[in-house]
This record gives sequence, C-alpha cells and structure tokens, in this order.
Amino acid sequence: LESIYFYFTATKTDLSLLLECLKYQMRCPDSQKQALLTIYSICQQREENVNFFREIGGVVFVYNLSKSSAHAEVRETSLFILGTLAEANVYCKQALCRRELFSDLTDGLMQQDSPLTQRRVAVYLISVLVANNSNFPLSGKATVKPANITQLFQLWTSVSSALCGCVNNPQNEESQRICVSAFPLVKSWLQQLSHPQAEMVQPICSFIAMTVANNHCAQESFSRVGGLGTLTQTLIHFASDASHSPLACQLSVIMTKTVSACITDNPVLVSGLAGYGLVPPLISLLSSPILDPQGRLIIILTLGHCTEASGN
Repeated sequence: LESIYFYFTATKTDLSLLLECLKYQMRCPDSQKQALLTIYSICQQREENVNFFREIGGVVFVYNLSKSSAHAEVRETSLFILGTLAEANVYCKQALCRRELFSDLTDGLMQQDSPLTQRRVAVYLISVLVANNSNFPLSGKATVKPANITQLFQLWTSVSSALCGCVNNPQNEESQRICVSAFPLVKSWLQQLSHPQAEMVQPICSFIAMTVANNHCAQESFSRVGGLGTLTQTLIHFASDASHSPLACQLSVIMTKTVSACITDNPVLVSGLAGYGLVPPLISLLSSPILDPQGRLIIILTLGHCTEASGN
C-alpha cells in the first residue's frame, strides 16, 4: 500500500510540474510539445491520472493552448492530447463537449492556411467526442477547401469517419438529417470516379450507408438528388472489371453493400433501379474468382432485395 501511495503521489507531482512547464514555456514549442507527450504517456497508464489532470485544470489549459499557441506543432499536439484524454475518460469527454469547442474546431477546419495535419487531428478529436454520444452540440458551419486532390482524399477520409460517428454511434436521426445536405456533393464525387480509388470510395460509401441506415427520408433524399442512380451506375462500371481486378472487385462489393443500405425496406426505390439493369452485373460479379465468401453474401442479399421488389 505504501508503494501504491508513493506512486500516486509521485504521479500527481509529475503532472502538476508538467502543467506548470506548459504554462511557463510559451516561447519554447519543443519543450511544450515534449511536456504534452509526457502527459499523454502518464495519462495512458491509469484513468485516475486523467481525472487528476482534469481536476487541476490541465484539460482546460491544453484546450486553450490548442487555440492560442503561435506554433502549429503545439496546436496539433494539444488537439491530439485532448482526443486521447477524452477517449480514456468519460468525465473528460463530457467536459469537452461544449458548443464553443465544436465551433472552434469548425473554424479551424475552414481556415485555408490551417495545416492539413492540424485539420486531421481536429477531426480525430471530433470523432472521439461524438462516439457513443447522442447529445453533442451541433454547429451549422461547413465548407472546407483543401489545397489539392491529395489533401482532399486525406481530409475527406478523416471527416467521413467523424460524420459516421455523428450519425451512427449511436444512430442519430437529427445528424442524419443534417448530413443529407451533403448528398449533392457526394453525387458529384461519385460521378468523377472514372477508375477505382479505394481512398475515395470507401469513406464515401461509409458516409452514404450510415446516413441512410434505417431512415426512409434519407434514402429518398439520396435518390431524389440522383445519388442512388449515380451510385448504381458507378457500381456497374466497376463490376465490369471485377473478374480481373482485385481492387475493382473489392470496391464493387463495398458499393453493393451501400446500394443495399439505400434500398432496404423501400420497394419503391428498388423498382426505380430496374431501368439501370443492376441484376445482371451483380450476377456476373458473383462469378468473379476474386470474390470472397463475405462479399458473395453481400451480393446475394442485395439481389434478394431486387427480386423481392420485382416479385411484388
């Protein structure tokens, strides 16, 4: 017991000193970054350490540091630390779930000169805060313009992950309704997929599937903007190469699963797919030697949705 008491006392002393170091090393970004990483290491050891750091005002100070520091590496590390603390401790997560913080993160995402790494860490923090949390505050702001197509892929992957957490972890109909507004943009991206690109297809399909899941209004909205038709046409295009391209086969399965989410329990939408001739490409996809058992099951289930509707 004495050794345990000594450990906790020493740990509290270390965290207190590290917090002081952060406060008095504002002109030394390397020292601040090292202090932050040491705090991260200590807090990863025990949840009690996170609680203590929060109680002495450490979480609030790191949050303010993520906004006020003149050094990008300090801001990035601060956001990362906040994400790890929130992930490890529900009280820390609750303390951070404030409209002000979400508004600050949104502002950071929209700044054109904001480094890509900082944007991605900000999205990581958002994804941690919204996971298993249906009561997070919402912000109406949104328009992020990355500098080039590579940054677009990287940032969209991170943003998509956060949005998926918003709409489906747990399922949140209000967030699904908000995310529906992105469907026209998603449709335009699908139209630009002339060849298989896993870094773009996977996050797009995840976003679509989780936004429409168990939500007839979202399903119909996606169809109404032409998204379902575009998704189907892109799937047919990729499926034609699935017999000799492992990537095309993989992405065809992902898109088939997404189409299934878009039409589940919605016979009207299934009937609307008849004009695209989806069934023959799916049957052809089943014969691909590259297809694994899980992919085959997804295709069979989607074919089932299509034949059920035609039978009605």
